[in-house]
Amino acid sequence: MWPGSHSPATRQSGRTRVTPPIEPDPQPSPSGGEPRPHDPGRPASRYLAQGVTVRFGGLVALDDVSLAVEPGQVHGVIGPNGAGKTTLFNVCCGFVKPNAGSLTWDERELNNLHAHDLAGLGIARTLQGVGLFPGMSALENVMTGAGVRSTSGFVSAAFGLPRARRDEQALQERAMQTLSDLGAAHLAPRYPGMLPYPDQKKVALARALVSEPRLLLLDEPAAGLSEGEMDELGDLVQQLTSRMSVLIVEHHMDLVMRICDQITVLDFGQVIARGTPAEVRDDPKVIAAYLGAEVSAGEEIDTAVLESHGTTTKGA
Repeated sequence: MWPGSHSPATRQSGRTRVTPPIEPDPQPSPSGGEPRPHDPGRPASRYLAQGVTVRFGGLVALDDVSLAVEPGQVHGVIGPNGAGKTTLFNVCCGFVKPNAGSLTWDERELNNLHAHDLAGLGIARTLQGVGLFPGMSALENVMTGAGVRSTSGFVSAAFGLPRARRDEQALQERAMQTLSDLGAAHLAPRYPGMLPYPDQKKVALARALVSEPRLLLLDEPAAGLSEGEMDELGDLVQQLTSRMSVLIVEHHMDLVMRICDQITVLDFGQVIARGTPAEVRDDPKVIAAYLGAEVSAGEEIDTAVLESHGTTTKGA
């Protein structure tokens, strides 16, 4: 696993910052293979964060961070604990406003929008905590994620008019289909408190997917999952790219390396590397960020070594 919540190890912070320029990516296959051919059915919108800086008092949490989520791709954000991943995710979700920089989606400026505005633009998210409503069934929880697509107004819904009833029936059917697509249809009548954590995460993911987003933001979706469940999650995320782009913050090295087309690496709130999984895995700056020492170029480091050392470095 990538860095956990253990005590930070002492590491040098004086390395030269490297912020490679962002160029449109030709959709390489995961793990850095040949570029995959253009599919006209893939999403066409691009998510772009440019020069994002976030300060909390005197602390600079993000310093001139840029990344681009290309249409129909999975873009991973990784880094040692405390690198700024969670802050960047919260900026992308609209929870944190940057002090400088810009966010654009589908050529629309997002800086002044709030988190609840993003759903109407085709952006959905899951968070580290599942955030399910305990008094609602799994199906009802999923239905709350589709509210943005409802066509009936408040009056129709309040008085139970035919249009509202039809809307609710269609919404219920779509929510049930989304659960079914995740192999979780049997969870529909159950309440969150009755479900093990991995099943709660499935319901939370279904809630994000039911709105049929064009950009999905995932914050550590594999946390608490078994190896088999993680494999299923990876397969699902790759399938989703036929309909949407995905930005994922994740600690599990094997999952990130398998499913991501591009990876941005943060350390001390700065971008130290970006590229394909193969390029990032072999980058001495990335290895040094996790191991706390410079590593010779070309030296091969097993991902398990990074994971084991990562759990003794900094926090997210």
